[in-house]
Amino acid sequence: MLSKAQISFITSLQHKKFRKQHGLFIVEGIKSVLEFIHSAYVIDTVYTTAETLTKMSNLPHKIKCITTSESDFKKISSLTSPQGILALIKIPTDDAVNWEEIRQQHIIALDNIQDPGNLGTIIRTAEWFGIKHIFCSIGTVDAYNTKVVQATMGSLSRVQLHYTDLIPFIKQSKMTLYGALLEGKSIYQTNFQKTGVIIMGNEGNGISKEIIEQINHAVTIPRIGEAESLNVAVATTIFCSEIARQKLTNNI
Repeated sequence: MLSKAQISFITSLQHKKFRKQHGLFIVEGIKSVLEFIHSAYVIDTVYTTAETLTKMSNLPHKIKCITTSESDFKKISSLTSPQGILALIKIPTDDAVNWEEIRQQHIIALDNIQDPGNLGTIIRTAEWFGIKHIFCSIGTVDAYNTKVVQATMGSLSRVQLHYTDLIPFIKQSKMTLYGALLEGKSIYQTNFQKTGVIIMGNEGNGISKEIIEQINHAVTIPRIGEAESLNVAVATTIFCSEIARQKLTNNI
């Protein structure tokens, strides 16, 4: 049985203030928890029901695991249909940038993305297309937000997220900057080269003026129909797909 203090502590981690204070975030679901267990992340504690524990034969013995009742588990879960397992995971503190590695690949930079679902989908998309690093402005939604983590379906365990002031970062990167803008060269006529930074803007306001001034190539996704705009997660997917296509066809 979980105490009121334990329940209060776990549920408090649904809020950024307490995640930052305790250096922990929540992951729920069998698949997602296993993804993090077998990643470089450090597991603090796993909470599970007795029924779910029987399905976790590959749970390492060294991990602290607390079995709880179904009713108590519902109190700590944020899901409508809990799967009976929840892990508290340590937020990485080492955010050093390996420039030698970064400058040899394409990376994504997010300017003030606000929607947790969008960020989660972008992280999942990045992993699908082999992009290993995403750099977020300080104002971008927290990657360890419960909704973001859930939307990544485990991809957060393998894609590195960095929060930084984007202006100094992109200047220091010395990489070619491609910005997703309404006016620019068609994405299908743009050579993305072997490396570069793909910059995606805020859902309502796009890329900030200060960052637009730094961009080397304004790139647009040609509109054929009548839709006013594209969701930023969808637009990011199209950019990643085109970069992958060029790599696979040896255009870059």
